[in-house]
Amino acid sequence: MEAMMTIQGLTRFFGGLAAVMDLSLEVQSGEILSLIGPNGAGKTTVFNLITGTLLPTRGRVLFQDHEITGSRPHETTVRGIARTFQTTSLFDDETVLDNLIVSHRCRTRMGLWDALLQTGRSREDERRCREKAEEILNFTGLRERASELARNIPQESQKRLAIALALVTEPKLLLLDEPMGGLTEEENIGMMDLIRKVRTRGISILLIEHKMKVVMNISDRIVVLNYGQKIAEGAPQEVGRNAEVIEAYLGAGYAKT
Repeated sequence: MEAMMTIQGLTRFFGGLAAVMDLSLEVQSGEILSLIGPNGAGKTTVFNLITGTLLPTRGRVLFQDHEITGSRPHETTVRGIARTFQTTSLFDDETVLDNLIVSHRCRTRMGLWDALLQTGRSREDERRCREKAEEILNFTGLRERASELARNIPQESQKRLAIALALVTEPKLLLLDEPMGGLTEEENIGMMDLIRKVRTRGISILLIEHKMKVVMNISDRIVVLNYGQKIAEGAPQEVGRNAEVIEAYLGAGYAKT
């Protein structure tokens, strides 16, 4: 299997504290890889280093064999990496459909003068944005919410919209930061179905999630962080039996469940 993204020796210090230390991993094409660990283990910092929100102290990030270390967030989006956040970030006073139209504009060629003068290019780009937004609405199950303001839709729909906003940028790699946060068990099942459906589009997924039942059911592989360092990597069953992982994160009772 070919690596979609490779991280080599990624390290980030805040003052004298290492939030991430000498992390190396690969995300394979078409896989769901989960990144787990206790609060403060460095998981979201890894996402920030990949997407350019933070610069690494040292180490490299390669995406489709191109180095993207230190690229700006909009550059990583254009290259094909999209992400969601623990706290859903939406245009609250816009409709669900308009949120998606705006987010797809990173894939258009329209410039300032095109927008001001309403040129043929701007009209064509607007048409394509709307078409893409409509497609993603259907794909993510948000069709019935299209005309509602983002601030008014239920939490589960907001989580779906966060994924839809990422998908409308046409990513090859999707970073999901706790997409199940605050959802019920029934809603978790629906979200897992959506994530598996995303994978059928050929999109690789790097997932941060605390709900271990979800992680064990959806992951192809798992990487475990503790104090910024990788302590385990492997298939769900293998990681679930790892004594160091049980001690650091899962708890002694996990092995008996």
